[in-house]
Amino acid sequence: MKLAVCINHVPDTAAKINIASDGKNIDKTGVTFVLNPYDEYAIEECLRLKEKNTGEVIAISLGGDSHKETLRKALAMGVDKAVLLKDESPRDSFAVARALADYLKEISADAIFFGKQSVDSDDAAVGTMVAEMLGLPSVSVAVKLEIANGTATAEREIEGGKEKVQITLPAVFTAQKGLNEPRYPSLKGIMSSKNKPIEEKAPAPSQVKAEVLAMRKPPSKNAGKIIGTDVNAVPELVRLLHEEAKVI
Repeated sequence: MKLAVCINHVPDTAAKINIASDGKNIDKTGVTFVLNPYDEYAIEECLRLKEKNTGEVIAISLGGDSHKETLRKALAMGVDKAVLLKDESPRDSFAVARALADYLKEISADAIFFGKQSVDSDDAAVGTMVAEMLGLPSVSVAVKLEIANGTATAEREIEGGKEKVQITLPAVFTAQKGLNEPRYPSLKGIMSSKNKPIEEKAPAPSQVKAEVLAMRKPPSKNAGKIIGTDVNAVPELVRLLHEEAKVI
């Protein structure tokens, strides 16, 4: 069974983000980058499927040399092969999906996995775009998955509940938290990953359809106001909610 997992190299969710001087990008100075958290669930699911069915897991990332750090973590977790689609030019979700789809078409994987979204842009679009470009069925925000005899039965989150679907492979899946519990890389895996090769390929020039015009931080919140500490403050509180906050 050939399994592909597409992963991203993103700022740590605990990092303090500042806007760069051009006003269109983040300032990467002092920012720690990590494997996209949702992609860890995608990697783990691939590894479990490999252990159950045998086969190969290929991790793919699009970006510059810094992405090798994230690919090496995937190798340390147990991925068999790592591929860097090397391109540092700005890309929107469509251009990212196009590059990934072009490579995935070459390798003909039985199942393709993504995290449900990348925590940097948060648009949750690339996985389903790739499925559309490849003409494959897809299941997004999957929280449970079973594959047998070329058929996948998946459970996905929907608003207010869960939906159970069945599709035929090859297919694309985007992983939600709860699908599994990602493993920690073993010391042996970490050491061996340092010597494993990372294949580099040059994707086609990007076809960007969206441009970032400006980035800005949300306005600072106003200081809180304490109007009293007992029931005598209630009339004033009601007045402020009505006249200033205008919520009643």
